[in-house]
Amino acid sequence: MNQANTHSRRTFAIISHPDAGKTTLTEKLLLTGGAIHLAGEVKARGQARRARSDWMKIEQQRGISVTSSVMTFERTGANGETITFNLLDTPGHEDFSEDTYRTLTAVDSAIMVIDAAKGIEPQTRKLFEVCRLRSVPIITFINKVDREGRDPFELIDEVADMLALDVVPMSWPAGMGGLFEGIWSLESHRLSQPEGEAKEYLGNAQAFDGLDDPELAETLSADALEKLQEEAGLAAEAYSDFDVEAYRAGDLTPVYFGSALKNFGVEELIEAIATHAPPPRPQPAEPTEIAPDGKDVTGFIFKVQANMDPQHRDRIAFMRLCSGTFKRGMKLTPSGHGKPIAVHSPIMFFAQDREIADTALPGDIIGIPNHGTLRVGDTLSEKNDVRITGLPNFAPEILRRVALKDPTKTKQLRKALDDLSEEGVIQVFYPEIGGQWIVGVVGQLQLDVLVSRLSAEYKVEAMLEAAPFETARWISGEDSVLDSFARISQANLAKDRDGNLVFLAKSTWDVGYQEERNPEIAFKATRER
Repeated sequence: MNQANTHSRRTFAIISHPDAGKTTLTEKLLLTGGAIHLAGEVKARGQARRARSDWMKIEQQRGISVTSSVMTFERTGANGETITFNLLDTPGHEDFSEDTYRTLTAVDSAIMVIDAAKGIEPQTRKLFEVCRLRSVPIITFINKVDREGRDPFELIDEVADMLALDVVPMSWPAGMGGLFEGIWSLESHRLSQPEGEAKEYLGNAQAFDGLDDPELAETLSADALEKLQEEAGLAAEAYSDFDVEAYRAGDLTPVYFGSALKNFGVEELIEAIATHAPPPRPQPAEPTEIAPDGKDVTGFIFKVQANMDPQHRDRIAFMRLCSGTFKRGMKLTPSGHGKPIAVHSPIMFFAQDREIADTALPGDIIGIPNHGTLRVGDTLSEKNDVRITGLPNFAPEILRRVALKDPTKTKQLRKALDDLSEEGVIQVFYPEIGGQWIVGVVGQLQLDVLVSRLSAEYKVEAMLEAAPFETARWISGEDSVLDSFARISQANLAKDRDGNLVFLAKSTWDVGYQEERNPEIAFKATRER
């Protein structure tokens, strides 16, 4: 990897509702960025045509993303500077929000993908709210304009109204669906048009002097030209100019129209990330925030992935570097246990592919092979005098008991559940009374992933049975108060894998009832790691 300064890093994620086209856009960004040379649809058959970011067995079977991947690629910017892009691909399926939440703590900006026919959908809004908590700047990409969709003004106004953002259209569709004839850039006055049998954009945008350029009449049909002149002219007048500071503060979103499948708008998104998206930002921490230009190396673990290579039973901790220049072999101290570790084999990622990283700069994501030493939420630093904040655990919405088909594999099950809870796939609760362990998840699909991975990676066949509880809350308070509460409610108490006390509730009503009866106890739906 080329040496470059911190300002050349762009660490971003793509967020969307399922089926809005996120994985296709990810693939096209990598293709346009020169990181891959073969494009293939997500659900196409054959290993070579799988989306490169979806490598886990269950993902390939279902054609969905269920775990976050990291892809790093480089591109030369307009001024000749080499820009390093760190793209974090996040699960789009609603059941995987917790992994996505944590991944969004590691990025400096995001692209929000919206289906032109559907507008803002529930998962998009939920993920946007996570970005808003951290003031993550958003670029909006309205996808699939080559199919029948809603009115462009209606879509833009929905973004403005539902998300309370200022909006600035940067491009405009010349027709949509069956009448689609291209994308007009409101910035450069260039027109990208479909070419060839597949009606794709092949990179041959044509420049014009403006919407009144006579040559446009020779390029577009009369109806498309008239509509484009009317709509794009109105859009240029009706919305405010792009303000990079308002965008970087999370108050404004530039809006691009396009079709990831047909390559429209992809080049513009890369340019927008390179030109407008912020370089590494300061990170919230105690006792004080960490500036990217700080001398000491600091970073935090936002994800742990076990068994990326099933042949070697490896476990990789993904670290977002926040300050300093990391060098291979240096010693860093995890906040989790305070014992320095030497990082001898740090990894840079391209999805499942990897290479050893000799150096890394703020904004970079490196993988650290380890055997359970590092956990999600750990801060790694040279002096162990700082702790990065803001990586929460969320209360599970579904609880299940785990039943082994072969009771002799209890030890293997314990190891598997510890690994998977370390990754954040599940949470494990050990009841104070009774022997059956309980797993908690935020969505149904995570249970399918759990059973699949227990079988495929740990050779443990297990069933999930109904638990007498619906949700969980972490509880805290004075020892004497907790002791008194425990004597009455022991059948509802458990410990998580860190030994924290958890109240298992039969319903959310039960949580409210207990909160009312026990005002000296805090019942928390989130717990910071």
